[in-house]
Amino acid sequence: MSLEVRDRYREALFEFLWCPVCGKDVFTHIPFEGVFCKNCNTQVQLQESRETRGYEAAVLACFDTTTTWNLHVDEKLRRDLPDGSARVKVLGAPGAYEVDWWSPKPGADWKPLERGEFDDIEESDEVSHLA
Repeated sequence: MSLEVRDRYREALFEFLWCPVCGKDVFTHIPFEGVFCKNCNTQVQLQESRETRGYEAAVLACFDTTTTWNLHVDEKLRRDLPDGSARVKVLGAPGAYEVDWWSPKPGADWKPLERGEFDDIEESDEVSHLA
């Protein structure tokens, strides 16, 4: 007997995604635990969307800050999510993914970080040792 392994989500999807908490785009998969942002440890879970509108793929990425490092220490490097979580719907195919919507909807109270938004800010020594 052999075990068949299926990759439900392509590597290209993770190359497109970024963390709305810290703006980084590197994720780590820990078997039986989940997928986490390598920079801030925000967890991301992927779900297939019920509705694709004719696109090859439609995926919901659900971000949760329960496991996020240093969220309370330096808001210049991290942006908390409303009620600790947010979802983004991604449509498309490898090389042509696009964001359909965020939930909750970005507004005056909350806006997801853009990819690399904090890349030019150095993490201070007092913050880095807390990870």
